Amino acid sequence: MNNKRVQRLLTAVVVIVGLFALADAAVAAAKTNHHDGKQLLGENFKANGHHVIHKKGNYTTSVEVKDGKVAGVHVKHAKKGDVPVKKYKTNKNMAQAAGRQFTSMLLTQDQYIGTVWIGYAYIDEYGDETIYWFPYDMILDGITGAVDYVPAY
Repeated sequence: MNNKRVQRLLTAVVVIVGLFALADAAVAAAKTNHHDGKQLLGENFKANGHHVIHKKGNYTTSVEVKDGKVAGVHVKHAKKGDVPVKKYKTNKNMAQAAGRQFTSMLLTQDQYIGTVWIGYAYIDEYGDETIYWFPYDMILDGITGAVDYVPAY
């Protein structure tokens, strides 16, 4: 009888550990994709209007430009319509960090040292977050509405 209790206890422990492992796998499955918004926008920052900068599956991201500044980023799902976009701010160039390009290999004019970066993000149906980063000086409304970006490692 004591042997049965131990067996039940061990079975319960194995099940609980398995559930924690599945929960960790589900959390780890979501990832963040960083993109250099300035590079994707290219010379389009000179022309007012909406400019498509990226397509990912059913998602199309466009940047609204007004007088040479980014006035907003909009994401549209092909079937569901507009997708909510969150605005971040950070002192780190997250788009550069995602590409793992060493600073010594960048041209001086491409380095924004000590600048604030503004990111516009959306989350897709898989829970993955996609963020487009722009240097602060390209943004029309600066950090208005932006929250601090804290990377999830």
